[in-house]
Amino acid sequence: MLPQGIKKAVADNPKKLANLIDLVNLPSTLREFVGQSQISRLGCFVRVWSYIKDNNLQDPNNKNVVNCDEKLKSILLGKPQVELAELPALIKLHFPKEAK
Repeated sequence: MLPQGIKKAVADNPKKLANLIDLVNLPSTLREFVGQSQISRLGCFVRVWSYIKDNNLQDPNNKNVVNCDEKLKSILLGKPQVELAELPALIKLHFPKEAK
């Protein structure tokens, strides 16, 4: 079940869904983090989110902030803290640009 905003985006442009679910070869830093050589952007985001939840990296005072440990910093540009809203964009940086 996709959130309403994503449903509309996919209905307007089906290529957006393909970009989220297509498998791509990962760069070495992200490959080490997720433990696979290929994964979709959506799958990668799910893995990162699971890692954050499993390791209690959300700030207890502000759940919209993630306190990065060393492993997470390696894929999030070395930032000590990131807003949840920034996560998709920071993860997207590791994926190749789509051909136009």
